Amino acid sequence: MERRLAAILAADVVGYTALMGADEAGTLERLSRLRQDFLELLIAEHHGRVVKLMGDGILVEFASVVDAVACALAWQAGVAGRDGALKFRIGINLGDVIVEGEDIHGDGVNVASRLEGLAEPGAICLSGDAFRQAKGKVEASFEDLGEQTLKNVAEPVRVYQWVSDMPAAKRARRRSAPAKRALPLPVLAGGFALVVIMVGLLLWQGPWPLREEPASEAEMAFPLPDRPSIAVLPFNNMSNDPNQDYFADGMTEDLITDLSKISGLFVIARNSSFAYKETSLDIAQVAKELGVRYVLEGSVRRAGGQVRINAQLIDAATGGHVWAERYDGTLEDVFDLQDQVTRQIVIALSVSLTSNEQLNQGKATTRDPEAYDAYLRGWAHYRRNTHDDYAKARQYFQKALQIDPYYSAALAAMAATYWESYYRDWYTAMGLDRVSTRDRAEDYLELALVNPTPLAVQVSAKMMVWRGEFDEAIAEARKAIALDPNNANSRITLAEILLWSGRPREALELVDWARRIDPHNEAYHAYVEGLAEFALEDLQSAAASFERALDLNPAFRVPAVPLAVTFAQMGQADRARDVIRLYCEEADCHAAAAVSARFPFRRENDQERFVEGLVRAGLSG
Repeated sequence: MERRLAAILAADVVGYTALMGADEAGTLERLSRLRQDFLELLIAEHHGRVVKLMGDGILVEFASVVDAVACALAWQAGVAGRDGALKFRIGINLGDVIVEGEDIHGDGVNVASRLEGLAEPGAICLSGDAFRQAKGKVEASFEDLGEQTLKNVAEPVRVYQWVSDMPAAKRARRRSAPAKRALPLPVLAGGFALVVIMVGLLLWQGPWPLREEPASEAEMAFPLPDRPSIAVLPFNNMSNDPNQDYFADGMTEDLITDLSKISGLFVIARNSSFAYKETSLDIAQVAKELGVRYVLEGSVRRAGGQVRINAQLIDAATGGHVWAERYDGTLEDVFDLQDQVTRQIVIALSVSLTSNEQLNQGKATTRDPEAYDAYLRGWAHYRRNTHDDYAKARQYFQKALQIDPYYSAALAAMAATYWESYYRDWYTAMGLDRVSTRDRAEDYLELALVNPTPLAVQVSAKMMVWRGEFDEAIAEARKAIALDPNNANSRITLAEILLWSGRPREALELVDWARRIDPHNEAYHAYVEGLAEFALEDLQSAAASFERALDLNPAFRVPAVPLAVTFAQMGQADRARDVIRLYCEEADCHAAAAVSARFPFRRENDQERFVEGLVRAGLSG
C-alpha cells in the first residue's frame, strides 16, 4: 500500500442543482466556454492534479500547500470577477493519503472534504497543518475559527477561513499571515481554469454524476404523497461537548414541528426521523424506507453563546442538492435561525402557505434562550419515558417557567409530565400522592391552554375521556390535529379516544394514517391496532398485533397485559400465564392491569370483557 504526504483541495459548487434547474444548457455552456478560453492553465501552473469528480465537486492533489492555496485564491478571485452567479466552497488540508492507482483515500482527503462543507460560499477553509505551511507565503488574511469537530474525523481540527468580501478594516483585526509573496498576475488572470477543466472532464465522462444515489420511487415502502414530502434527520452535534446533544436534538424537533404545521407539506414524525440518529446515512435508503422525496440533514455547533447551523436539502429522486446553507448567530438569535431554515425549505419546495400559516411563521412560545435551553434539557428526559426521567424533566421545565412563566411549551410539558405520572401510577417519583399529581396536571394544563400547543390539547383530550366526557374529548383531539396536521401523536390520541368511546373501526383508520406519518413507531401502532381488534372481538388478529408490538420493541412491555387478556378470553389460559411469566419479571403487569381496569370504557360490555380477561389471566382478583 503506497502512502504519501499531499496537499488536498476539495471544492464544491454552491447551489449547483438550482442553477441547473433554472438553465441547464446555459450553465453548462458558460462553464464550457470558460474552459475553452484560457483556464486550463491554472492547475498546470500550480502543479496540481485532478484526482476525481464527485457530483458538483472536485478533488485536486498538490505537492505543495502554497500551490494549493494560491490556486484556490486565484480560483475564487476569478469566479467573483467573471460570474457573480457562481460561487464555490473550498477546503484544503495537508495530510497523509493512501494511493490506489489514480485515486487517493484516507483521513487527509476526508478532512479536506469536511473543511469544504464548513466554508462559506466564496470562501476557503484551511486545516491548521495547511495554514502553518502557507503562513507568510501567500497574500491573504485568514480568520481563526478555532477547533472544529468534523463528521467522521476522530480528533478536532483547527480551522482557518478566508472570505473574499471581508471588509479590509475587519480583516486587519483578524489573525492573519504576513504578506511576503504577492500573487503573480497570470495567476489572477487564470482564476477559472480549474472550473473549466472540471466541466470538460465531466462532459467527456458523460452525464453529470450525482452527489447522492437517487432513490427509485418504485422501491419506496409507501407511495409518495400528493404534496411535497420531507424527512428531517437528526442534526449532528458538532460542538466539542457531547453533552450538547440535547440542543442539537431539540433544534431538529423544532424544525420538524414548524414544518409539520404547514398543511402543504407531508412531514415524517420525530420518532421515525430519530431512528436514524448516529447511523451511517444513506439518503436513498432513508427516502425509500420512509416514502419521501426530500431529506433535510445538517449539524448544529454551539460554542458559548455562538450558534452555527449547517443544513442541506436533498432531492432523493435525483440525488441532487436543492440547497445548502450555513446560518450563524448567537444563542439569542436561535429562534430567528430556525425560522430562516424553515422559510428556505418552504421556498425551495414552492409550498403555498395559508393566511394562518403565514401569521404563525416564526411564532415561538418563548423568546428567552435560557428558558428554551432549560426546556430542551427537560424534554430530553421526558422523551426517555421512565418515572425517574419524568422527575428530572419536571425540574428543568420548572426552571424554564421560572425564567418565562408564560412559556406555553413548558407549561404543556409540565401538564403532560404530571398527567402521565398520575395515569401510570408514577406519582411517588414526583414526591406526591395520586390526587395531588392529578391536580397539578390540571393546573398546568389550564395555563398551557391560553396559548395551546398540540401537546397541551392532547393532554386536555385525554383528561376529558378519563372523566367520561367522550364527545368533548373527540372534539378536543380533532383540535390538536388542526393545530399540527402532520402530528402522529395527535392522530394516535384521537384513535385511542375513539377506541375507548366504542368506535374501534374509526380508530383503525387513524392508526393507518399515523403509521404512514411515523413508520418507525410501528410497535405502538400495532398495540393500538390490537386494542381496536379486541374491541371488535377479532381476538386472533388482536393477539397477532400485540405479539408483533412486543417483537418489534421488547422494551415496550405495555402490550403484555392486553395480550394476556386476549389469550385468556380465547380460552388459552396457559399462554396467558406464559405472557405474564415472560414480561412481568421486569415490568409490573399487575400495576398495569390495575390502571387498565380503572379506565372508563364508554360501553359497559367492553369494560366487562376486559376485566373478565384480567381475572382469567390472573392479573386481577
